[in-house]
Parts: sequence; C-alpha cells; structure tokens
Amino acid sequence: MTATPLTILTGASRGMGLAMARQLLGAGHQLLCIARSTSPELDLLANEKGAQLTQWSQDLAQTGPAAERLRAWLAAQDTASLASATLINNAGVIPRIGPLEDCPPEQLTNALRVGLEAPMQLTAAFLHATNAWVAAGWTGARKVLNISSGLGRHAMAAQAPYCAAKAGMDHFTRCSALDEAQKPHGARLVSLAPGVIDTDMQVQLRAGDATAFPDLQRFVELKRQGQLSSPEAAAERVLAWLARPDFGEKPVADVRD
Repeated sequence: MTATPLTILTGASRGMGLAMARQLLGAGHQLLCIARSTSPELDLLANEKGAQLTQWSQDLAQTGPAAERLRAWLAAQDTASLASATLINNAGVIPRIGPLEDCPPEQLTNALRVGLEAPMQLTAAFLHATNAWVAAGWTGARKVLNISSGLGRHAMAAQAPYCAAKAGMDHFTRCSALDEAQKPHGARLVSLAPGVIDTDMQVQLRAGDATAFPDLQRFVELKRQGQLSSPEAAAERVLAWLARPDFGEKPVADVRD
C-alpha cells in the first residue's frame, strides 16, 4: 500500500480555503475539511480524482467539541497508510467593522474563538494525537500551517478583534515551535501571511462605513488597481511555501518575503 499525505484544512468551503482543497485533492492528498458547511463541489472532485475526502460540518466557535472530535479522529487513523500529516488553520472571521466599543460582544467572542482559540485548540489536539503516533514508531513529517495576516503585524483602526486574533496566532506559533524544537521528531510550525486576496472578506471590508473605517479607501483602491490575488493563485503560493524544505525555520513568515 502506498502511503499518502494527510492534510486537515479548516475554512475549506469558500475563498482560498476552497482553492487549497481543490489543489490538495488534485495532488492526491487524503483530506479532512472542517467548515460550517460542506462542499458538494469537493465531493465531486474527490470522486473524479479518486481521492480520499472527509468533510465535517463543524462550528469552530465550539472550540472544545471541535478539538475533541479531531483528537478522536486522528487516534483512529491507520498511520501505516500516511506519509505525513499537516494541519492548516485557515478559518477566520471579521466581525463588525468599527471601533472596539461598537463591536457587538457576541461578534467579538466569535471572532476570537474562530480566529485564535480554535487554531490553538486544534493545534493542541493535532500535536497530542500525532505525538502518540511518533511514540509508537511513526516517522512521517508533521506540519502546522497557520494562515495569518499582515494585520496581525500592523495595527489598523476598526479592526481590533481580527488584528488581535492574528497577532495571537503569530505568537502562539512561535511558542509552540519552540516546544516542538525540544523533541527529537517535533512538528514544524509556521504562521504565514498569504498576501491580499480577493475573497468575501475583502468584499466585507470594502462595504464598511467610511466614518468608522478610516482605511476603507485603501481596500477600494486595491481592488480597483487589480492588486488583489485570486484565491487560486494565493492557494498555490501558500501550498508551495508549505512544501519548502526550510518550512519551519522561520515560524512567522509572509509569502511576499
């Protein structure tokens, strides 16, 4: 039996996540997609490619159940069939655009749960389960790729929850990378900014209220000047970074570096 790469991908139902899922299926990965809704398109593509696809409809704001479900699923896998294991934390949420005091509390909570707590919980579950594989003799490569943003590294008005979630993602990646570096066969982790992409999030930003969002015109101009990457092109660059032999040497990175 030929061993195949296993990839777990959140936020796979639209945008760059959907584009990454398409490309991973085309490359022959065993793929677990986790999103609020499943994609009939991915089911059809998996059948066409003869690829192994599992899709979960999972609210990532329910972080504990999502992490426990992943932990149990990984524990049940036949590691002899797996060449490697990768977790891509891609899901994220932009709540109401405006000053922090105007953000509805439930939207603030949801943005931090989906954008920061869920990646931390899922990464913990992934590392816990795959550390057990390594202890049992499995020698495949393990990677965690967190999809970050330049907004985690550069403050922007009207974006406090999203910026905070991405800054937290960058820093927990640094910390966990240090933990894994102490292990003989530790996982490699990177928090990667993928550039500016033409997705629903960009539509949401361009639809903001200019009186509450001082940088609105900047996002309008990015679209007008054709400076946004397509989801497909962005996905290709992100997956190329994941495949780099030096992946993990720099735990916080940008595809534009």
